[in-house]
Amino acid sequence: MILVDSSVWIDFFRGQRTEQTDILDRLLGVQPVATGDLMLAEVLQGFTSDRDFNEAKTLLSSLIIVDIGGIEIAVQAARNFRALRALGVTVRKTIDTLIATRCIEGDHSLLHSDRDFDAFELHLGLRVVKRET
Repeated sequence: MILVDSSVWIDFFRGQRTEQTDILDRLLGVQPVATGDLMLAEVLQGFTSDRDFNEAKTLLSSLIIVDIGGIEIAVQAARNFRALRALGVTVRKTIDTLIATRCIEGDHSLLHSDRDFDAFELHLGLRVVKRET
């Protein structure tokens, strides 16, 4: 399953065309696409109009929504953060550590446009969806 990060959804809803939004466009309706409960909150909090909020909520709620946290993921996320820190990498946002860990533990691929995930891919085996070459 492919989990889509808020970094991609935000660009998608703003109408910004990026490599990741192009991939998302191709995936929607063709392949199972999911988002996380934390990403849902991140995306929805950015809308200023009720109309846009409700439209985005309807679209996102039609997808598979993955629970990101929980005790096991929280503990493993802390381990992953510490492992990266030992390698000299500091992840800027705890939420990204939780998301990456949930993907690794749940065997999900992540579609994102946030550099904080790069270290998880490089050092911890996070699978990232990239443009077909």
